[in-house]
Amino acid sequence: MAETADAPLLTSHKQAKLAKAPSIDDTIETYIGATGSMQLLKAVLLAFAWAFDAQQVFISVFTDAEPEWHCTGASASCSPAAPPASPCALPSGAWAWDRPAETTVVSEWALKCAGPALVSLPASSFFAGCLAGGFLLTTLADSLLGRKKMLLTSLVSMSVAGVLTAFVPNVWAYAALRFVSGFGRSMVGTCTLVLSTELVGKRWRDTVSVAGFIFFTVGFLSLPALGYTFREASWRNMYLWTSVPSLCYSVILYFLAQESPRWLLVRGRKQDAMETLQQIASLNGNSITSSFSMLHACNMQEDDGGAGGAGAVFSTMRAMWERPWALRRLAAIMTTAFGVGMVYYGMPLNVGSLGTNLYLSVTYNALVELPSAILSLIFIGRINRRSSVVALTVAAGAFSLACVVIPEGSAARMAGELLSFFSTITAFNLILIYSIELFPTSVRNSAVGLVRQALVLGGVVAPMLVALGRERSFWSFGVFGLCIGCLGLFAACLPETRGRSMSDTMEEEEHKEAAAAACTSATDIATKDDSDLV
Repeated sequence: MAETADAPLLTSHKQAKLAKAPSIDDTIETYIGATGSMQLLKAVLLAFAWAFDAQQVFISVFTDAEPEWHCTGASASCSPAAPPASPCALPSGAWAWDRPAETTVVSEWALKCAGPALVSLPASSFFAGCLAGGFLLTTLADSLLGRKKMLLTSLVSMSVAGVLTAFVPNVWAYAALRFVSGFGRSMVGTCTLVLSTELVGKRWRDTVSVAGFIFFTVGFLSLPALGYTFREASWRNMYLWTSVPSLCYSVILYFLAQESPRWLLVRGRKQDAMETLQQIASLNGNSITSSFSMLHACNMQEDDGGAGGAGAVFSTMRAMWERPWALRRLAAIMTTAFGVGMVYYGMPLNVGSLGTNLYLSVTYNALVELPSAILSLIFIGRINRRSSVVALTVAAGAFSLACVVIPEGSAARMAGELLSFFSTITAFNLILIYSIELFPTSVRNSAVGLVRQALVLGGVVAPMLVALGRERSFWSFGVFGLCIGCLGLFAACLPETRGRSMSDTMEEEEHKEAAAAACTSATDIATKDDSDLV
């Protein structure tokens, strides 16, 4: 006691200040140990939700396709040898569909001559639902529900809406249920990406992120196979065969998935975090026998983005809105994401304008996702995020614009479309990983959700452009190229995040921002002094 009393107060204060509390990252790594195979397997199982996400995103490529038609020879106005460009002006018996009318919604409900607005309504409704759901639900994963409950809610609502879609009587009910499906689906990818990366150690985060992209490719690739299988059957089979497995997967995930210990700690739920850490440690073959003293000492002061309570659902938005650096980052990456989303969701819908086989064209587009995911895994630790996104968006825009002048049905046009789509997919993957690194744990799910909504907003516009592009390709390929090429340049305003550790609170990220600004300022002063000396 005497020694303590005699110690200078100023010195003890400095020592207390210098004794930095352990971060959440360090705490979790200490308790659970290295990521084991079972823990990694659970994270990969969680990432499989991306497959069902992909199916609902691109299913309209087949269900809403415009089928081929032919002249029946029953009228002189329609000759099989020289059919007109459109059957809309022909009498009802002068032409017929090449396949049964129930194979797509366009032929079943006679939408071919109803105009591009009605034809594109179901697909646009789906993306509008994604947009609405993203803005209304995105903060719930950071505040009230958490990652796991939000993911399960999204999966179940998307799956149930998909099952009901198989029984709709008209295009209006179909569009309404597609909106509901999109509303539910809006948080699947975001929660899956954030939760799977927060359940593993630092070493495996990039791998788990890219695993989600690979499963998205698997889901995309399953659609041409299903479409070809049901090519002579009703389009309703597609919805049943994609939605029922998704519903079963949700049940499995309910029993096997765990909540993010990072989120639990940031929310102040230490007891739940301890139980989760015990479960993860047991998966890795370890057991936590020591006390949780490090957990209690770790640096997890809640900021505005981590405030609790029902009234704090939108506190994460306020936390970003009140900080200029966060608002700048969000605005720049969302602007870039809008251009990327327009091409990412629009290109597969536009494959019918290539003049090639629909099943092969969609398969090629789906296969392009695989090397993109693999390259993302290989280079994620080696390439700069900012310059890569700018370069990829400019390349995607150039290839898309080239498709405007290349003749329809040629191999060169198909190659240009695939190269544009490949560049867009890679930019899409990098933007999602980039957005995780740009924002701290307390607001990460909300920020990533908003970035995904910007991507989806591009998807809302894309179906209308695709419908207009069937008559003139500039409205699809041309607008796609200009948007992604120009808007992608906004990524140059973002800070580089490669090699940086992830922050947990807004204050921690602000300190990093201030330190980076101070370092840049010091470098500029040194450069100026050197130039003055010269």
